[in-house]
Amino acid sequence: MTRLFDNYDALPDRFFDEVISRDDTPRVHYEKMMRRFTQLSPEDIRARRELVNIFFRNQGITFTVYGVEEGIERIFPFDLIPRIIPLPEWEVIERGLIQRITALNEFLSDIYQGQKILKDRIIPPELVLGSKHFRREFVGVKPPLGVYIHVTGSDLIRDGAGRYLVLEDNLRTPSGVSYMLQNRQAMKKAFPVLFDQYKVRPVDGYPQQLLKTLQEISPTLKPEPKVVVLTPGIYNSAYFEHSYLAQQMGVQLTEGRDLVVNNNKVYTRTTRGLQRVDVIYRRVDDDFIDPLVFRPDSKLGVAGLINAYRKGNVALANAIGTGVADDKVIYSFVPDIIRYYLNEDPILDNVETWLASNPMHLKHILANLETLVVKAANESGGYGMLVGPESTAAEREKFAEKIVANPRNYIAQPTISLSRHPSFFNDNEIAACHIDLRPYVLYGKSPSIVPGGLTRVALKRGSLVVNSSQGGGSKDTWVIDI
Repeated sequence: MTRLFDNYDALPDRFFDEVISRDDTPRVHYEKMMRRFTQLSPEDIRARRELVNIFFRNQGITFTVYGVEEGIERIFPFDLIPRIIPLPEWEVIERGLIQRITALNEFLSDIYQGQKILKDRIIPPELVLGSKHFRREFVGVKPPLGVYIHVTGSDLIRDGAGRYLVLEDNLRTPSGVSYMLQNRQAMKKAFPVLFDQYKVRPVDGYPQQLLKTLQEISPTLKPEPKVVVLTPGIYNSAYFEHSYLAQQMGVQLTEGRDLVVNNNKVYTRTTRGLQRVDVIYRRVDDDFIDPLVFRPDSKLGVAGLINAYRKGNVALANAIGTGVADDKVIYSFVPDIIRYYLNEDPILDNVETWLASNPMHLKHILANLETLVVKAANESGGYGMLVGPESTAAEREKFAEKIVANPRNYIAQPTISLSRHPSFFNDNEIAACHIDLRPYVLYGKSPSIVPGGLTRVALKRGSLVVNSSQGGGSKDTWVIDI
């Protein structure tokens, strides 16, 4: 391989490189991709990049960054070099995630019903009952089909040996699937010839599979239940995704003000009057979903919605209270949860985790802050986090004070050497950037996974933070038959 990849530094002794093996040769499933890219001139790459940017602008594919002066809407950063996963690797991921989500659903059913796992002391009860997202208001309420987590996005990484590990689970309102879908469309426009050289499994059936999942959890027996998407509104960071998925499913996009509860039933306002709603795919967090139950100052939710839900007159995806299972403290117990409910060993391992609420762990964390990544239990998007190797002594001292003041709220993990992948920094230079993977699991009558997911990439040199709010972008993810 010449030109474009000549100066690419895979650093195989320090990181697992997705494209280049330890003997400095391309992995078999990347050979055709590398050959195609080395045939392109900087002008060719520039033209394809502009084609993708025009596509994203025309589609309105944006995300919101809060707290920046130059404006909140940005085109989602996209890298032209796809991430390729051979089918045998994908099948392990698929089995591992289905196992994990099945066990987590059993866990949620248990803690909101009999709480057997707490009585058996598999998890200290105070960690569950004291979780910010444990909803006592939901105890005793069983959702349709007994399913709590209908849409999940678990984040996977690969360590230095190439093992897939679960970094965290997102069980409340996981985002990013619209970028997965649009990335595929952009790549097809920019590199149609490359698709002819690979058997890439499609992802474009996701919206209809999502609709099918939502219809399956309807509490009514209608042949076509009324489904709506509930969004916080245009200023939410994922509003593009909310509107896009509603449009792709052919359902109504609603805000709280569009819905009304009457006699414990939910209706949406239409030009023909009120229409009964059976299923709500909500992208509004628990705290804001119903001002009569949670935050009384919320303008985003629907007054009376929770009581309609309790009565079994409407289904919510995801269910209320699922956040307790993606609390980063509870995450550390997921292997035990899998063994407890399924009597199986985990197919996908966790990252090693220390709990600040454990005195021995706390001592280790405070003594090793310069080498660890410390995370707040209920933050996301790269916020509330200390990356020890990139921090100053003053930052570590300040963060240590936070940990000691509220140990239940913090976990620590080793600084994982996330796998790396070639990414463009300009039209004639590539560099190795750290990546992760967020596959999406749907769970109605049974779990299913779209073959691929959102590969997020840290587009700042040397950065381990892949979140778009922190300078990250994404790649198209190809699952290929080989």
